[in-house]
Amino acid sequence: MARRAAPLALGIDLGGTKAEAALLNAAGDVLWKQRVATPAGDYAATVQTLAELVAGARTAAGSKPFTIGIGTPGTATPGGPMKNCNSTCLNGRPLQADLEAALGQPVVLMNDANCLALSEATDGAGAGASVVFAAILGTGTGAGIAVHGQVLQGPNGLAGEWGHNPLPWAEAGQDPNWACYCGRSGCIETLLSGPGLARDHALRHGGTLDAAAIARLAVQGDEACSETLARHSRRLARALASVINLLDPDVIVLGGGLSLMPQLYTEVPALWGRWVFAAGAETPVKTRLLPAQHGDASGVRGAAWVGRAAGPPPQRVKSR
Repeated sequence: MARRAAPLALGIDLGGTKAEAALLNAAGDVLWKQRVATPAGDYAATVQTLAELVAGARTAAGSKPFTIGIGTPGTATPGGPMKNCNSTCLNGRPLQADLEAALGQPVVLMNDANCLALSEATDGAGAGASVVFAAILGTGTGAGIAVHGQVLQGPNGLAGEWGHNPLPWAEAGQDPNWACYCGRSGCIETLLSGPGLARDHALRHGGTLDAAAIARLAVQGDEACSETLARHSRRLARALASVINLLDPDVIVLGGGLSLMPQLYTEVPALWGRWVFAAGAETPVKTRLLPAQHGDASGVRGAAWVGRAAGPPPQRVKSR
């Protein structure tokens, strides 16, 4: 997607645990940024938090107007309610309308994984690739698809909703069939997200370690934590092999907190050929698995590009 040169662009990445905002110029340079905690389970407080982030950006921008794009943990139906959000307090709420009323200017919403895909396909790890599949492994597990630099959304806004398919080639006795907030069970998200990893470790080994602690202890040689990460890598390899069989992307980019685990980028490609159709020594899998080049900032950058692509902001910004 081509970037328009004129206005500044504010991007906000609304996650389950944090909301991050960044004000970018036409070249993609960050002029201002701020990160705050997301109010858990409180819709009104979430709207207020987003409004405060925008107010901070306005102070930083002075008299210069900017577009606003927000990456959300679900799907925004145009002019209607949110759906499929793992931050369930957003579901059924008219987030776009409420934000526009609070801010006095247009706001563009897009699924956060789509923002990641757009960012990384534009000037990140997937730059120049024809097809980029970008997966977020964090509080939830979602994905976005960019084809020739354009985000693929689909008529239902569901393109890339990989986390709410069953874990493929499930292994009896190894892969728990846990209930998911979406109302089904056995979803990829229940096992590959950060909370899923922690729950899997607790089931096998007890304790209350979170995903970050498990990863840290594994590096230090903890056998139980290393076993947990090995199970996670094997599950991720199967889940991504199904993506390769269906989409055959040039690049798969990982974002979210779990993407910081370096062993994923060697272990998973070494495993996924077992499930990729017709893969073998003579036909190795050519898909590349890479971390998001812009790291934690990739989602917020993609949100900024989404807002900018929608057009210039009004010359006057009035809050109400």
